[in-house]
Amino acid sequence: MSKSKNADNTGHLPLDSMVPIRTVASLTGVNPVTLRAWERRYNLLRPTRTAKGHRLYSMADVELIRQVLTLLEGGMSIGQVQTVLQSDTPPTHRLDTSLDTDTVPSTAATDNHTQPVQFDLWQRYQQRLLQAIHNFDDAALHNLYNEILALYPIDLVTTRLIVPLLHELGWRWQRGNQTGVAEEHFFSMFLRNKLGARLHHYSRQQTGPCLLAACLPGEQHDIGLLLFAMVALDWNYRIILLGAATPLPEIAPVCQRTACAGIVLAGSYQSATEVLNTQLPQLMRAVDVPVFIGGRTLNHHAQVFQALGMIPLANDLQQAMQTINSTLQQRE
Repeated sequence: MSKSKNADNTGHLPLDSMVPIRTVASLTGVNPVTLRAWERRYNLLRPTRTAKGHRLYSMADVELIRQVLTLLEGGMSIGQVQTVLQSDTPPTHRLDTSLDTDTVPSTAATDNHTQPVQFDLWQRYQQRLLQAIHNFDDAALHNLYNEILALYPIDLVTTRLIVPLLHELGWRWQRGNQTGVAEEHFFSMFLRNKLGARLHHYSRQQTGPCLLAACLPGEQHDIGLLLFAMVALDWNYRIILLGAATPLPEIAPVCQRTACAGIVLAGSYQSATEVLNTQLPQLMRAVDVPVFIGGRTLNHHAQVFQALGMIPLANDLQQAMQTINSTLQQRE
C-alpha cells in the first residue's frame, strides 16, 4: 500500500523528522489504535517518548509500517509479519514455516514432500463472524469486530473480510436459508451503526479534497457506499455522504455549495429510463467536476455511463480510490 494521505499528497518526511502518532496515521492509513496494538502486542514498533509520554516516530518507523502493510496485503497475519520482521529470512521463504497460530499444524503430500497447510486468516475470521451472525450474538459480533479493526487497517478489513462476508450473506439469502434474510438484516444494521460511528469520529480529521457520495435513485442499499466512504477517509478525503436513493436533481446544487472535487454515485440494479435518459445527462451538464460510478449497475449500463462521460470504478475499493486519486491529480 503506497498511497499518500497527507495534505500535500507527497507521503514523505525529512529523514531526521520525529512526528506524533496522528501524523503517522495520516501518512500510512493505519489508525492510532492499531499502531498502539502493534507496539503493545507484537513489539513491531518502538517509538521514542517525550517527557510527557507522547509517542514520536521516525521516517524509518513509517517505512516499517508500510512494509508491514505490504506483508498483510500479501496474505500474512500480523503474527506472521512479526515472525518475518524478526528473522533474517526473506518473507517468501518464511511464510510456509511460520509457527504463528494462523498456520494449521497438519501436512499435505505434494510430489512426495510434506508441506504445512496454511490456514486462511480471513476465512477464519469470516467463519467466526458468520457464527456470531447466525446466533444473533451482538456481543460476540461487537468484540470480534473490534478485535479485527484493532489489528488491521480498515481498507484491508473491508476488502478481504467485510465485502466477501456481505456476498456470503447475500448468497445465503438467495439460497433460501431459514433465517437468511434476518441474518443479512442483522449484520447490515450492526455494520451500518459501526461504520456510522466511525465516520462521525474520523470525518473531522481529514484535510484532503472533498468527495460527494450518493446512491442512485431507487437504490436503498447503502452499505457499499458507507464502506467506500471509510476507505476514502483512509485516503485523507473529506466526504459529503448523502446515502440511499438520492434525487439526482439535488446533487448539482450540493456540489456547488460544498465545492466538492468529485462526485461518486453507486447502484446495484438497473436504473429507471428517466434516470438514464434525463436525470444523469442533466447532472453531467450541470457540474464541472468528475462524476464516478460504481457498483453492479455497471453490469447493466456501462455503455450508457461511458457515453455520458462518467468514470467507472472497480469493485475493489483500493483500485477505485486509485482511479479517483489519479483523476483528481490530473486536474490540478
